[in-house]
Amino acid sequence: MKALQDLDIFVRTVDSGSLSATARALDITPAAASAALKRLEAELGASLLVRSTRSLRLTPEGAVFLEHCRSALATLQEGQHALATGRTQVQGVLRLAASSDMGRNVLLPWLDAFQALHPQVRFRLQLSDRLANMYSEPVDAAFRHGEPPDSSLVALPVAPNNRRVLCASPAYLAQRGVPQKPGDLTQHDCLCFMLGGEVNDRWSFFRDGKEEAISVGGGHVTNDGDVVRRWAIAGRGVAYKAWLDVAQDLKAGRLVALCTEWQTEPVPLYMVLPDRRQLTPALRLLREFVSQACLDLQAAQ
Repeated sequence: MKALQDLDIFVRTVDSGSLSATARALDITPAAASAALKRLEAELGASLLVRSTRSLRLTPEGAVFLEHCRSALATLQEGQHALATGRTQVQGVLRLAASSDMGRNVLLPWLDAFQALHPQVRFRLQLSDRLANMYSEPVDAAFRHGEPPDSSLVALPVAPNNRRVLCASPAYLAQRGVPQKPGDLTQHDCLCFMLGGEVNDRWSFFRDGKEEAISVGGGHVTNDGDVVRRWAIAGRGVAYKAWLDVAQDLKAGRLVALCTEWQTEPVPLYMVLPDRRQLTPALRLLREFVSQACLDLQAAQ
């Protein structure tokens, strides 16, 4: 693959600071190494290196291209190695972020199962309901409900059909009664989630093409989604949670779905990355694994 070799020569020359050193390392002539750089510059239509008899330095265009080149080489070389060895195993450290509820109660066992299949993969998992800054924090990918507010991020669907579910514990319903329609929620204690100081106390439902938005209230507000779930199980009130977060609780009878004749708000689950080029083979496999796990969980209900 001559194009791959040309990229390799470019990166090695920058790292060594010497075209001759690159030629020796690759067991080619300096003339062949120089020709590879010229060929690459011609294809790109830009000068990458300023060369003299004593030194070389990157041009501004070369500096920009270098980082893309490193990432592309790493991916291509990993693919070449897998083909050469017949190895389908993936490896490396995956730095992930997820919301507190999704991470603890849903994603964590799936990561364990994925790691059992790919034992050379390691995880660094950050759990927070605050949206991770994908550009400044050490995160390769984040699992988030809803499309990210930053349109420059790449959002890959994992569970596109996930929706909210209105739910409460059997104990709460026995004591306070079962709401028959969304409007009844004004007479109930509702468990509200708060993000960035803003309380999500306006819940929307849909029927016959019309939206019914209900302003809810109650004595329990938190900035931790897992706490909302725990309060609901403990009988503290009614919750409006993403279905994935409470699917196991609904199946086990710890929570009961309410007002099921109404359609609820969509909360699709995405894998969010700062750049599509960061979708490594390990992340691609993990996304496929989690997507299938979501489908299996839905089928089991």
